[in-house]
Amino acid sequence: MWMKNQLSFITPKGLCSKAHHRPRSLRPTLGHGREQASTLKGHKRSNNNRELGRLLGAQASRLHWGKGRPTLDPYSSAYALKGLCIGLETQPLQGCDSAVAQPRVGRKLRGLPWALLHNPCGVKAGWKPLAGALLVALFLAPVQPLFAQVSPADSGRAPIRLTLREAVEMALAPDGNARVRLADQAVTVAESRAAQARSALLPNLDAALVQQNQTRNLAAFGIRISVPIPGFTFPEVVGPFNTFDVRASASQSIFDLSAIRRFQAARSGVATAESEEQSLQEVVAGEVSRLYLAGWQARSRVETVQSSVDLAVALLDLAEDQKRAGTGTGIEVTRARVQLANERQRLLVSQNQYRAAELRLLRAIGLKLDDRIEITEQFGYEPMPVELKQAVARAVESRPDLRAQRKREQTARLSYGAVKWERLPSLVAFGDYGTIGSAVAASIPTRTYGVMMRLPLFDGGRRDARRGESRLQLEQEMTKTADLEAQIEMEVRLAFDNLQSAEAQIRVATEGVELAQAELAQARRRYEAGVTTSLEVTDAQTRLERAQDNRIAATFSFQVAKLDLEQATGSVREAVK
Repeated sequence: MWMKNQLSFITPKGLCSKAHHRPRSLRPTLGHGREQASTLKGHKRSNNNRELGRLLGAQASRLHWGKGRPTLDPYSSAYALKGLCIGLETQPLQGCDSAVAQPRVGRKLRGLPWALLHNPCGVKAGWKPLAGALLVALFLAPVQPLFAQVSPADSGRAPIRLTLREAVEMALAPDGNARVRLADQAVTVAESRAAQARSALLPNLDAALVQQNQTRNLAAFGIRISVPIPGFTFPEVVGPFNTFDVRASASQSIFDLSAIRRFQAARSGVATAESEEQSLQEVVAGEVSRLYLAGWQARSRVETVQSSVDLAVALLDLAEDQKRAGTGTGIEVTRARVQLANERQRLLVSQNQYRAAELRLLRAIGLKLDDRIEITEQFGYEPMPVELKQAVARAVESRPDLRAQRKREQTARLSYGAVKWERLPSLVAFGDYGTIGSAVAASIPTRTYGVMMRLPLFDGGRRDARRGESRLQLEQEMTKTADLEAQIEMEVRLAFDNLQSAEAQIRVATEGVELAQAELAQARRRYEAGVTTSLEVTDAQTRLERAQDNRIAATFSFQVAKLDLEQATGSVREAVK
């Protein structure tokens, strides 16, 4: 809606009204442009005048900013187009009092902008819809790169300058990546389980306070008392009577090998959770590093394509200059425009890919998705001296996931021992002390203490079944450990081979870029001298773009291979720091 309001001046009626009511402060500059335009009538056009026209257009095409979004000044934009017409003019348009940009091919369309600006009210009614659309396209042309880089939602917010180390630190922070927080919570859960297993080895203390009123059926307990006194019988029901009892009881495991093994297994589970947390931090650091590298690759491609766009613009100017000088043809200008359109299309695609990589990185490090990131790290080729045997030995020693798997195997072994030693007898000491009586004042101290030995005899086969299950779990963990060791060695070897291949690719890609740059320079000199056509320059430009993409891809592959080798050896966080 705001664009519609800002561009309401593009209609022929709006141009008529605005042209006669421009601010007085702009009249000297605009008048100077009109005087320059009036001196360029006819077919006598010089390079100085064309350059002057371009300068007038550049000075008049001013962008105004209001509330974080770009707007256009109708006066300056109109005279910017007028200056552009001065720079491109070749023939006068019939019916206008000034020169216009009108080549021999497409006379009416190329003459229309100047006619609209100089005498918009005199344009035929049939031209008005096409005139409005053409002016919109011409006015928005200098603003298009701005919209391609900054959206209205993101304007006014400075991008976050981020290095690779800072990105990894933000992801591994307590409020960073969600998986890191979950791994930290898993360690807390494992510690709670270890505390529960430890409680079986510690004293168990209880206290009780009882006040009760009861009756007892002595016959129910087998108490029958007969008194040999005629007429007297001993009562079968005793009570009601009161009982007051205050007592503390305690028990302590003296020897229980099964409980000891269960506690050791729980402590091993804590170490497993900690190793898994470190392993997950390595994984997250590797993922964030890859996403950062992907963002750097996308940014490098944007810069490369932008250079190609600048080159295409320069070639288009050269083709138009040669055509005006009579040494070029219209097909050369058309080819240059087609090449420029293709490069602008590639630029839009590259910018979209960079934004996608930016969003993935924001998601990985835990920032808001409406933030912007500026990739500040520069990556190149730096040889990485490493030997295969040393890398394999370091991986086996320092990989946190291998440590976690070995801890899981140890936990399974201890759990199997805990089930196996349940057949052994266990010793428990117990005791209690308190006062008991019919009332508080009539209470008498009493105590109990002793040692109890438990010996399991038969439980229906439940213990044997649990022991078989624990033994199979131990064998599974042992198989997983051996498989992970082989997997780690394979990952180290693959990363080592990829690193060597990436180094060779960088050397070849660098040589290809140098040769393509030399070829393009020679082709441009030949084209400027009129020896060849623009096809040779376009082909050389295409090969240079391919060579630059190959170098970016080779550099990205080299950095990813380094990252894979560091992750295979368990040293991503150390390498980033």
